[in-house]
Amino acid sequence: MPTVLSKLINYVTISSHTVTSPSIMQLRKIIEQIWTIYRNNRTILGRFIWFLAVYYFYFSRKRKPKSSQDPVVTAESSQDQNNAPPATSESSKSGSKKVAVDHVFFERLKKLLKIVIPGIKSKEFWLLFVHSSFLVLRTILSVYVAALDGRIVSALVRGNAKDFLTGIVWWMTIAIPATYTNSMLTFMQNKLAIQFRTRLTNHIHEKYLTDMTFYTVGNLDDRIKNADQCITVDTMKFCNSLSELYSNLAKPILDVFIYFLQLARNVGGESLFAISLIVHLSSVVLRTLTPPFGKMAAEEQKLEGEFRFTHFRVIENAEEIALYSGHEVEKSILDRNYFALIKHINRIFRKRIFHGMMEDFIVKYFWGAMGLLLCSVPVFFNIPNIQGGKTENFGTRAQEFITNRNLLVRASDAFGRIMYSYKEIAELAGYTARVSELLDVFEAVKAGKFEKQLVSSDSTEENARVLSNRGKVIKDDKIEFIDVPIVSPNGDVLVKKMSFYVKPGMHLLIVGPNGCGKSSLFRILGGLWPVYGGTVHRPDPKEIFYIPQRPYLSLGTLRDQIIYPHTVEDMKNRNVTDQNLQEILNVVQLYNLVEREGGWDKEREWKDVLAGGDKQKIAMARLFYHCPRYAILDECTSSVGLEIEKIMYTHATELGISLLTVSHRPSLWKYHNYILQYDGQGGYVFTKLDAQKRLELQEEKQNLEQKLIEVPKLQSRLKALKEMLAERDNLENNQSGSTTPHHQENLAPFSSK
Repeated sequence: MPTVLSKLINYVTISSHTVTSPSIMQLRKIIEQIWTIYRNNRTILGRFIWFLAVYYFYFSRKRKPKSSQDPVVTAESSQDQNNAPPATSESSKSGSKKVAVDHVFFERLKKLLKIVIPGIKSKEFWLLFVHSSFLVLRTILSVYVAALDGRIVSALVRGNAKDFLTGIVWWMTIAIPATYTNSMLTFMQNKLAIQFRTRLTNHIHEKYLTDMTFYTVGNLDDRIKNADQCITVDTMKFCNSLSELYSNLAKPILDVFIYFLQLARNVGGESLFAISLIVHLSSVVLRTLTPPFGKMAAEEQKLEGEFRFTHFRVIENAEEIALYSGHEVEKSILDRNYFALIKHINRIFRKRIFHGMMEDFIVKYFWGAMGLLLCSVPVFFNIPNIQGGKTENFGTRAQEFITNRNLLVRASDAFGRIMYSYKEIAELAGYTARVSELLDVFEAVKAGKFEKQLVSSDSTEENARVLSNRGKVIKDDKIEFIDVPIVSPNGDVLVKKMSFYVKPGMHLLIVGPNGCGKSSLFRILGGLWPVYGGTVHRPDPKEIFYIPQRPYLSLGTLRDQIIYPHTVEDMKNRNVTDQNLQEILNVVQLYNLVEREGGWDKEREWKDVLAGGDKQKIAMARLFYHCPRYAILDECTSSVGLEIEKIMYTHATELGISLLTVSHRPSLWKYHNYILQYDGQGGYVFTKLDAQKRLELQEEKQNLEQKLIEVPKLQSRLKALKEMLAERDNLENNQSGSTTPHHQENLAPFSSK
């Protein structure tokens, strides 16, 4: 048997003949018998081995222990819509699960893939198809280059100059499509990342900016603290990671398949199977010892978001912090969040040191040694049915070795990239978890399912039951509350049951102490807060216009401030011109604002340019432009004079707008005919308002209060006078005791007087 095995046995037999000759001879016979049996039944045994391999890999993927499967924590499973109370922060923490490459990750990824690649006709699908075509082309070129490299080395060893130069020419020629393919792969990867991000961002914006989701996520739910960071940074990193992973994973898998197929033809399937088995076992060890980089990536993004949010708080509250001189406190908070982030990142770096050493040793050196053994098979073994077989020609042997070596190096590199991509998959799992949780929270709050920590001073269990209920909302021309509880999202029941109505033509004044539920009422009416009981009749949200004390001024032109949230196209569709807008500004006495600011198309940071009174005038001009059926005015004239206030309210009444005003200014009473007054203890009064009589009572009340203020002073003066008189009487009595009776008789008449 002309094999290296027989040569080794003969060598061992000769060198060890004097020591263990019978044992060596017996071992040689056993090996020769096994080799003969295997060679005679090579086809059947090979098929059986490959069948066992396929069955093992399939079965190992199917039987995943349930303990390793992390359940998805979504809003649908957090609480029942009608019965279960909202979860507190403690329950949310206890329900949070680790981020790992498991079935939860694949389910989330599948959901997101349906968003970024919506169908066969989508642009993303065809970009992916073109990208895949370049990947296949690159692999085909690599196989051809490996074979060409072998022919060039063979010609060089044989001293054939013609074949050598021909190979060099082909080598330079194949470089043109190869370099173009590499450049296009990079371009297509970046293009895919941008297209994925565009599709996903549009989907998130559609969810985020509809049905008040942007408000409810930040005010009624505690699960997402930094939605802006999730929408911008996490979405970008997810799309980049996804496009990179496809390039870094799809091509290596294709390379491994093609290279191994070619190697199987060159060196035999048995050797390839043995090497593959060793590689698989070592990869299992590597995967087992790999730290949870996915969980670490998710935690890193969370800490990044908290650090960014802390800076946002400083910017948002800069004036208050400066007035309080609280920069040292804010600096300590920023430093604490920053160093928590840096500590976590350093922990990741430290774990990557030992993981990188282990990974490089297995992938580069251990697999490289196994690959050299594989390349030696055609040289030392004469295995039938192998392309080329064993040959004694030095040039051919060199060609086969170089070709197989190149194929093996490329296959090993591809398999190494597959193993390296496990870290990328783990990081992708972290980004996938962040984006998926964001979308899950969006869906939950749209369905009215919130998770909010209850901080009410009352019984949180009782308030949780109130929050778990849902009332009815009926679209109507009027506004009416029937037994509706006024409840804040944190569990404070401000009013257990409230009933009132506002019909077109009515003007309601709402008064009460701070924190009694006035703003909460408007949030329920505007659809920002859910109805926790009773029945609410309200018109379409477009028929209700809200003007706060601090009006919102958007980015855009001066015209945009008046017509917000309409666009110029909406304005034209309503047949409204700039002259009409100027007339509205004239009503609120902003005659020269357009000329002063440089025209209607001037874009500035209007919240910094306009004064407080001008901002409130702009808000009233916006009300007159839209002319809704109802207007909610929350202290909207606090920065203007009484004359301007009169003009604003009179004009709004003339336009037929029903007003719901929150204000403590008596000057506004005459513009309203109904009043809703809170007592601050959970009670209220809803009745007609006689402005004149209320003003008279208010004046009388103020006079009595002023007189009552003077009562302690009068009482103190009366007490002082009584003390002075008592002292004088005592003095006179002492003097009368020291005089003669004659003098007493003379003083008696005076004293009696």
